[in-house]
Order: sequence, then structure tokens, then C-alpha cells
Amino acid sequence: MTSAPTPAPTRPLNDGGSIPLIGLGTYGLTGDDGTASVVSAIEVGYRLIDTGLRYENEREVGEGMRRSGIPREELQVTTKLRGRDHGYEETLRGFEESLGNLGLEYVDLYLIHWPLPRQDRYVESWRAMIRLQNDGLIRSIGVSNFLPEHIDRLLDETGVVPVVNQVELHPSFPQTEQLQYDAAHDIVTESWSPLAQGGRFSHGHRVIDDAAEAHGVTQNQVVLRWHVQRGAVPIPKSGSADRQRENLDIFGFELTDAEVASITDLASGRLWGADPATHEEF
Repeated sequence: MTSAPTPAPTRPLNDGGSIPLIGLGTYGLTGDDGTASVVSAIEVGYRLIDTGLRYENEREVGEGMRRSGIPREELQVTTKLRGRDHGYEETLRGFEESLGNLGLEYVDLYLIHWPLPRQDRYVESWRAMIRLQNDGLIRSIGVSNFLPEHIDRLLDETGVVPVVNQVELHPSFPQTEQLQYDAAHDIVTESWSPLAQGGRFSHGHRVIDDAAEAHGVTQNQVVLRWHVQRGAVPIPKSGSADRQRENLDIFGFELTDAEVASITDLASGRLWGADPATHEEF
């Protein structure tokens, strides 16, 4: 008899909630295959599922959650406010659209997808999200791709600190200063594209290959473990049940401090060219 999968450990959030130490990214997982991927991820043990209104797959994510048979209260879904919905009333409408797509009564974590500083409306959106949280429609609120100056402004103008900041983070772009800033403000850093798109930076690097051999694991597992040991929550995407299971199985070994440092030293810069100080995405 096969034993039930063991979900990932969790860590506390600054609002009293908690979050698993790894989640499933779903960008590009659409249609029936997307729904099936969400179901398989939950079956192998994922409890945190990440989507966004711009991903155009919230319906698939919600349906996958329902088909999984796992009680709603045991699952956490993250979705995100798209750029065209910045502003107070616009945020309320954008969230209502996401909630309808998901077919849920509440969202566990709602993020502002990008700060869009030239639009200068993210504080208005943050105020609307505080209202939605107070109304019980959102359990926790956070941000994505925010730089320290953007978060400082939220704190200065509202006094409410995000629970999460989801950013591009992988061995090519280790985000050491952002991790330190987030940690100093009791914000959990989540990593999007943690394997640099399909493991681009997980193979062919001697330090990663050597660590994988030393611990008897795969290169992808080494990189995902690197995220966790640096205090980040990786959100790898995979539609394959076998790869989902592999990505989740990172809590039975520990990298040495030297291995973590050597992987961090692979830094070369952003891969996607989307600098939050100037990037606009609607």
C-alpha cells in the first residue's frame, strides 16, 4: 500500500498565518492539461498553488483544487492583481474577477503582481487589499516584484507590512540584498522561476553537479534546497507528476554552508530584463 504524500513543512507569516516552504507555479498550465497538473501536484503533496489573473488559468487552478478531493482548508491558493487593475476601485473589481474565476469563497494570499511605479497607484491598490482582508475575502496580502523603496512606501502610508514578496530569484540572480531587506521586515521572500526556466542553471555548473552527487539527489533538488536554506520559498512550475514529486522531495538532505555559498557565487544578473523600477505589465 502506498503511503499518503507528506506535505512540505511550513513557516509562519507576519500576520499569524503560515505558508508551505515550497509551492507549485502554474504559469503556462492551461486547459484540461493545466487542471490535471494541479490535481497531480496536490496528489503528490503540494498544498500551495500559485496563479495570477494574467496567467489566464485561475479557472483551471480552482477546478484542480476541487477535483483533488483535499479539503479546501488544507490548500492555499495565491493569485495576483494585474497591472490594468491598479487603483482602489479597480482592485476591488479585479479581485472579484479572480475570485469568480477560481470559484472560491476566499483567497489565501493575494499579491500586487508588479508595482508599476510610473502609474503610481500601488498604494491605492494596497488600501483596497487591506479592506478585502478585513472583510474576510483574503487571508493574507502581499506583493510581487517590489523593491525596498516600494515596500517602504506601503509601510509609511498604511502601516501594513506585506507577508510575502515574490521576486525573480535563482542561482543567476540570488537577490541577496532583497532577501536581507525582506527578512529584516519579517517578509517571506518567494522565488519565481527558481530553476531559471526548466533547470537552465541546475545543470552544467560544477558546484551544483558536485553537490547533487554528494547528496545523492538531482541538480534541480540541489537548487530548490538552496532556495529554502537561504530563507526563500521556491515556486517551481511543472506539469509532470514525476517532476512535481522530485521538486517536492527536498527536505531529506541539507547543503553545507560552503555549497550554498558556491551556488550563490554563480550570480550573473536577471534573466528576464524586467526591472521593477521601470517594468510595466498590464
